[in-house]
Amino acid sequence: MLRKLLIANRGEIAVRVIRTAKALGYRTVAVYSEADAKAVHVEMADEAVCIGPAQVSASYLNSDAILDAARRTGADCIHPGYGFLSENAAFATACKEAGLVFVGPPAAAIELMGSKRRSKIAMQEAGVPVVPGYEGNNASDDELIIAAKDIGYPLMIKASAGGGGRGMRLVESESELAENIKRARSESKQAFGDDELILEKAVIEPRHVEIQVFADSQGNAVYLGERDCSVQRRHQKVVEEAPSPFVTPELRQAMGEAAVKAALACNYEGAGTVEFLVDKHRNFYFLEMNTRLQVEHPVTELITGQDLVAWQLRVAEGLPLPLAQDDIHLNGHAIEVRLYAEDPAHGFTPQTGPLLEFKPAAGEGLRFDTGVRSGDAITPHYDPMLAKVIAWGRNRDEARRRLIRALEDTTIFGVTTNRHFLSRIIANETFGAGEATTAFLQQAFSDDPSLQPQTLDIRQLALAACVLDHGMSGQSAWSNAPATMTPIKLATGDSTVELLVTRSGNRLSVSMGEVRHTLELVSQRDGLLCIIDNGVRQTCQYHRQGNSLYLQAFGQSWSVRDITHQPATGPKGVGSGRIQATMDGAIIDVLVEAGHSVRQGDTLVILEAMKMEHPVKADRDGIVGEVHARKGDQVKRSQLLVEITADQNAERESTAKP
Repeated sequence: MLRKLLIANRGEIAVRVIRTAKALGYRTVAVYSEADAKAVHVEMADEAVCIGPAQVSASYLNSDAILDAARRTGADCIHPGYGFLSENAAFATACKEAGLVFVGPPAAAIELMGSKRRSKIAMQEAGVPVVPGYEGNNASDDELIIAAKDIGYPLMIKASAGGGGRGMRLVESESELAENIKRARSESKQAFGDDELILEKAVIEPRHVEIQVFADSQGNAVYLGERDCSVQRRHQKVVEEAPSPFVTPELRQAMGEAAVKAALACNYEGAGTVEFLVDKHRNFYFLEMNTRLQVEHPVTELITGQDLVAWQLRVAEGLPLPLAQDDIHLNGHAIEVRLYAEDPAHGFTPQTGPLLEFKPAAGEGLRFDTGVRSGDAITPHYDPMLAKVIAWGRNRDEARRRLIRALEDTTIFGVTTNRHFLSRIIANETFGAGEATTAFLQQAFSDDPSLQPQTLDIRQLALAACVLDHGMSGQSAWSNAPATMTPIKLATGDSTVELLVTRSGNRLSVSMGEVRHTLELVSQRDGLLCIIDNGVRQTCQYHRQGNSLYLQAFGQSWSVRDITHQPATGPKGVGSGRIQATMDGAIIDVLVEAGHSVRQGDTLVILEAMKMEHPVKADRDGIVGEVHARKGDQVKRSQLLVEITADQNAERESTAKP
C-alpha cells in the first residue's frame, strides 16, 4: 500500500493532485523553488521541501533534488503532474531505481511516444490511422527534399522530439522547403536538444480532437470520450471542451477504439491522451500521444463524473481500472479556458506584478483550478496561467452561458489578463455553432475588439471619476455639500484624459470636452460602487492601490492612474525620460551608454521575461544621463533602468525657429 505522495510540480496541477491525494488518505509532499516559498501548493501539502532557486533548470527540472526530497520525507510514490519532468523517461527510470513508484506510464512507453518518428511507425503497425508522410531515421536535408516530392504540397515539417508548435513549419511550395527545414532544425535543436525532423501531408483547417485513455497493469484499457481542442493560438490550446460538437457517436467509438489500440501497442499504464487531426469529412489521423495527465482533463471529469487523479493513483497501486468500457457514460457538456496574465492587445505579452485581488466567481456548474490567490506575485519565472476556468451544463449552450458569466464575474485586479478575449471566443457565433477549426482564431477572430488596445468611453471614465471624487470628498460630503466642480486628470494606457467633475448631492456629472455622462451614487464601500445610470441600478467593483485604480463592470475591466497632482512631463507627446521595467525579468542586453543621443522609440534595453524578449524603448528624444541596469541583472517591475535628459542644443534650436 502506498502512503506518501510527492508531487513533482507546482501551481494549479500540484494543488489539484494534493486535493485528491488527501481525500484518499495519502500524506502529501510538495516541492518548491525559492520563488514559490509562499505558494498555495506549499501550504496545502503536509510537508514541503525547497529544491533550488527560481530557474526551472535548477529546481523543477532538477531530478536529483526531487528524488532527494522524496528520500528525506519518506515518500514512496511521485506524481509528476504535467510539463517539467512528466514526460521524461529518464526521470521515470530514476524513480524506479530509487524504489519509488512513478505515477505514470512505463519509461519505455514515454520514450516511444516522445519520438514523433518512432511513435508514428508504431501506430502504423498497430493499425491506427496516420497522416501520410516521411519518417526516415535522422533524415538529411536532401532526403527530406526528395521525400517532399512524393508527399506533395502543402506539407508540415515537424520536430520528431517535441511538440507545442516548436520546430513545426507549414510549407506551401517547393521553393519554401529548404529554408523552412533549416529553421525547423534550429528550433528543434534549441528546444529539445534533437534536430531530427519528419514530414507530413498538411491537413488543412482540421479539428484537433483528443481521446482520454486509461490502462492498467492487468492489460485492461478504456477510453473516456473525447475533448475538442481546436481553438488554438500558435499551436497552443486556448479552449477545450467535451464532448466535441463535431464528433458523432460512430466517430467517437472509432476514435476511442483506435486510441485504445495505441495504448495497448506500447504496453501503456495510467492516464494518456491520444491526439488526432480530424478533417472536414470526419477522417481522423494520429497526431501524438501525451503520456501524462493533460491540462484539460477537468472537462472529461465533469462529463464522466470520474476523478482521473484517483484513477492514476489506483493504477499506480497495481489495481485494475475502476470501470469497464460499457460502464463509462457521458453526461452534459463542459468547456474549459485558460486564464492567463497576458495582454491580448499587445501580442499576448506576459504580465508580471502583484495580483492585488483574485476572487473566482461562484455559481452552479463552475470549477476553478488555480494555484494563486490574492496578494501573490506573478513572476517571470513560470507560465503565467492564473487558473483554468471550467463550466459544466446540461447542454453546450448552458455551459457557454455559465462560462461567460464566470469570466465576467471573477474579480481580478493588479495584472492584465486575457479574460475578455476568452469570453468573446465563447460568445462568438462560429464557436457557438460548433464550427471552429484550428484556423478559427487566425481567420475569424483576428480583428476582434479584444485584440485591440482598450479605449475607455465616457461611462467607464465617469465610474473612475466617481470613485476618485468620492474618495476625496467622503460619503457625508456627497449628500450635503453644494454643487462643486473638480478637474481630474487620468492616465489610461499611453494617453491622458482631462475630466471636469460636477458634483451636486448624490449626482455626479463628468465632462470630457463636449461629452458628458451623469451618474447617481447609491452606495460605495468595501470595493463595491453602486450607482444608478440612466435609470438602471448597477454595480462596479474597484480596487485602489496608491494612484492606480482598477475597475470591473459590464463584463469588462479597466484601470486608470490619477495624475491630477503630478507635474507635467514636458511638451505634448514627450515622456518623463525615466525609463522603467515594464515587468519582472532579466536584462539580456543594454544598448546605450551615458552620453548617447537617442530618439523617442529607440530600443534602450532588452528585457527577458517568461521566455520572451521585450524591448524597452525611449519615451522621448534626448541624451542618456544614467544607465542603472547591466546585462544579467534581475529587475523588478517599475525599477528604474535608464534616465534620459533633454538635449539642450536641440531645445534651443527648436525655440529659435520662427
